[in-house]
Amino acid sequence: MNWLDAVPAWCWWLIALVLVAGGQQYRVVVAQGDTATARGELADYRLEVAERDRRAAAQVRDEEQRQQKIKDQEDENARVEKLALQGDVDRYRAAGVGLQQQIDRLRRGRGATCDLVSAQQRETRPSASMVCGQLLGELDQMAGSLGEALGRSRIAGLACEGIADKVKGGR
Repeated sequence: MNWLDAVPAWCWWLIALVLVAGGQQYRVVVAQGDTATARGELADYRLEVAERDRRAAAQVRDEEQRQQKIKDQEDENARVEKLALQGDVDRYRAAGVGLQQQIDRLRRGRGATCDLVSAQQRETRPSASMVCGQLLGELDQMAGSLGEALGRSRIAGLACEGIADKVKGGR
């Protein structure tokens, strides 16, 4: 007789069941270890992505602040230039008013020294000095407003170019 025959059949079934159950338990333990490792890697990945997002948001915020600082600086420069331009415009207008007063004084002086015939001629048609004086006054006013508009436009354009150049240059 063989020693294997001494073990009843139900024991062999029990041994097989224990071996299968042990194998399955081993697979479960290995799967749980793999799951724990995957969870740890996922947590690390999430932390890495969160840190990357935080750094990207900080960079965007810094860039926006830099661009806003450039814009504010250029706006301030443009405001200062506009104030200087307004001072120049005021001085030129005052000079134009003074010139117009001189022209009016010359016209009045010429009118007082004219004889009767020239006074009669002036009534029928204006004298050349009066026409020139009026034209000069109108031209002076027009040049003043055009110069002021041109100055404001130039300042705004230069401020815009300055902002664009500094924003492009900062990248």
